[in-house]
Amino acid sequence: MITVQQIIDAIEEVAPLHLQESYDNAGLIIGDPKQNVSQALITLDVTEEIIDEAIEQKCDIIIAHHPIIFSGLKKLNGKNLVERCVIKAIKNDIAIYASHTNLDSVYGGVNSKIADIIGLKEQQILHPTYSPLVKVTTFIPATHQQEVIDTLATMGYGKIGNYDSCSFSTKGTGRFKPLQGSTPYIGSCDKLEEVEEVRYECLLKQSEVASFIQALKKVHPYEEVAYDLIETKNNEITSGLGMKGTLPEPIDSKEFLEKLSKLFDIPVIKHSNICHEKIQNVAICGGAGISFLNDAIRQKADIFITGDVKYHDFFNAEEKIIIADIGHFESEQFTKEVFYEILTKKIPNFAVRMSNISSNAVNYFIRES
Repeated sequence: MITVQQIIDAIEEVAPLHLQESYDNAGLIIGDPKQNVSQALITLDVTEEIIDEAIEQKCDIIIAHHPIIFSGLKKLNGKNLVERCVIKAIKNDIAIYASHTNLDSVYGGVNSKIADIIGLKEQQILHPTYSPLVKVTTFIPATHQQEVIDTLATMGYGKIGNYDSCSFSTKGTGRFKPLQGSTPYIGSCDKLEEVEEVRYECLLKQSEVASFIQALKKVHPYEEVAYDLIETKNNEITSGLGMKGTLPEPIDSKEFLEKLSKLFDIPVIKHSNICHEKIQNVAICGGAGISFLNDAIRQKADIFITGDVKYHDFFNAEEKIIIADIGHFESEQFTKEVFYEILTKKIPNFAVRMSNISSNAVNYFIRES
């Protein structure tokens, strides 16, 4: 059987929980990590109808993009949607997990999927978060140099940008004296030992440090492994919100808006003045992303696509960029596919269903001409 924790691990391997914004409430909302589950239902939001769907389909965990609980619950009387959903999920032993701004913030997440749907090339994060890299130094007996270095590289450590297996080695002499109670791989107790060793160095993301040390100790022959960790001033873009990219060829602006309407199945697109005849450089942020407008302008995007744009925000385009509001739900509707791809790839023997219910709370009245 698959446990809730295994589902969590699969998703958080792609979108670690520490990447969520401070206001967010992603993670396991309802349920026990040790609970066995047989089927997952994937959705954008959690509603009573979707919990009913999970019950009908015999799904015992719901994977959602938006957390059903954002602020604290003081009572559970069923007086509002959140309380009723929580009560119904608990009564039916259904776990609820949400991956929200952490899934927005990574390559392969929500904004990557939107960029793929539009057909953007050369994708890069629009509003990046920088994290200082950590240089790790350790010492390996020369007899085990290749085995240890190759194993660590195979596990993905030492990746810098578009290069992997990055490390540096120098030869030297290691000295140590095993004490009573030790079981040294090389040498004898109470006798100073000299060994030909290799000094090995590589750069790690901060999120990789703990797993690297664990892997190093497992593959290294010494009983006690010496290593140094130094935080560097080298920064790497590890995450961030929004995405930017380019279309293969420039396209007429109105033709591009027509394309958006079809791709996202939306009858109406609110937009600012058409200040560019052609569009090629595109910036996007699923959900409510107007706060990243200046990033899009600074990076010379022709159009910025997001949702939940307020009236006065459109003035901030200032004839520099086209703002297109395609709706909150509409921009994030393909998030279900992101979850599906993650789970079916990482846990192929687990049943995953995508909800057939639209949780979009916004409707459009289109006047007949």
